[in-house]
Amino acid sequence: MVMLRELVSYANEYLQVERFRDYAPNGLQVEGRAEVKKIISGVSACEALLRKARERSADLVLVHHGYFWKGEDPRLVGIKRKRLGLLIDNDISLLAYHLPLDAHPEIGNNRCLAERLELSIEGEFGLSEPKIGLFGELPSELSAGQFAQVIGNALGRDPLHCPGGPRKIKRVAVCSGGAQDYFQAAADEDVDAFVTGEVSERNWHEAAELGVHFFSSGHSATEMDGIQRLGDHLAAKFELNHEFIEIENPV
Repeated sequence: MVMLRELVSYANEYLQVERFRDYAPNGLQVEGRAEVKKIISGVSACEALLRKARERSADLVLVHHGYFWKGEDPRLVGIKRKRLGLLIDNDISLLAYHLPLDAHPEIGNNRCLAERLELSIEGEFGLSEPKIGLFGELPSELSAGQFAQVIGNALGRDPLHCPGGPRKIKRVAVCSGGAQDYFQAAADEDVDAFVTGEVSERNWHEAAELGVHFFSSGHSATEMDGIQRLGDHLAAKFELNHEFIEIENPV
C-alpha cells in the first residue's frame, strides 16, 4: 500500500512532467481514495476500462490518454459525465501521462517501439522540445514487404504501407500514436522508413514525394507498452498489485 500523494509525486518526478508543454494535464486528473493497493492500467480512459477497474476493485486507473484536452468541451455531459461518474462514485483515482510517457528513455512508448523493431537507436527527432521521436538502424536491410512483416509480428497487426522509399530499408524513424505530422521531421534524418500509429490522406503522397516509406501501425497498438511498463514500475516500487487491461481498438 502507498499513499496516493506519494505515488503521484514519484511518478511525476520519474517522468519529468515539468519538461513538457502538453495537450492535456499530466499526473493526477481525478482524485480518489487516499490509499492505493491496486492499479489497473490501459491505453485510454474509456468507459470499458473504467468498468473493468471497478469490477477488479482498483484504487487507481493509470492511462496514456486521459481527459481535459485543449479545446475540449468543458461541460460534464454525455460520455464525459458517465466516465467521471464511474471514477467519482467508486472513489477511484485517474492518473494520466501523455508526452512524458512517449518520450521516457527507459519505459517510453517510442523506446518500446524501437526495441520491438530491434532498432539500434542513434538519436531523437521531433517538432518541439523535448523531442520524442527516435531513429536508428535495423540489424539488416529488409525489403518493404519484409519490414511490414516485422512490424506486424511485433505489434500483432498488419501495418498500412504508403510506399515511397528505396527498395531496401535499413534506417528507420519511429514515433508512436498520432504522429503523422512528424513525417517530414523523420525524413529530415535521412531515414528509409517512418513508423507511426495513425495515417492521414496526405501521407500517401508525401511518401512518394519524400522518397520515404510510411507505415501506419495503429495508434493504440503502438502505445500499449509504455503504460504497461509504467504500471509494472510503480507496482514494483511500492509493492502494489498491477494489471494491464487491453480494450480492443483497431485504430
